[in-house]
Amino acid sequence: MSLLGNIIWLIFGGLLAGLGYILGGCLLCITIVGIPFGLQSIRLGVATFAPFGKEVVSAKGGYGALKVVFDVLWLLLFGWGIALAHLIHALALAITIIGIPFALQHVKLVPVALFPFGHELR
Repeated sequence: MSLLGNIIWLIFGGLLAGLGYILGGCLLCITIVGIPFGLQSIRLGVATFAPFGKEVVSAKGGYGALKVVFDVLWLLLFGWGIALAHLIHALALAITIIGIPFALQHVKLVPVALFPFGHELR
């Protein structure tokens, strides 16, 4: 069932969302300072390609001071906008019964979009 959900997800916007994450990550990797943020953005893009059948878990290795600083910077610079976009898409999809599973996937991506250094999609 998750394979079918992922295929439909890709056709109706998941592919564009994932490519947007990856393109943004590549642009962030142009500067040395942006490399950690770019790599997280690329990781989010790959996870966005197939969210069905995955769950949000805490990242391995605990929560070090550097991860906290990076999460706060991400949240202030990029995360709030990405999370807001996921919530708007979720609200739009939740209008119909058919869109509810896809809305739930957008809601699932919100914590990862807000704090990518502390969460993973597995």
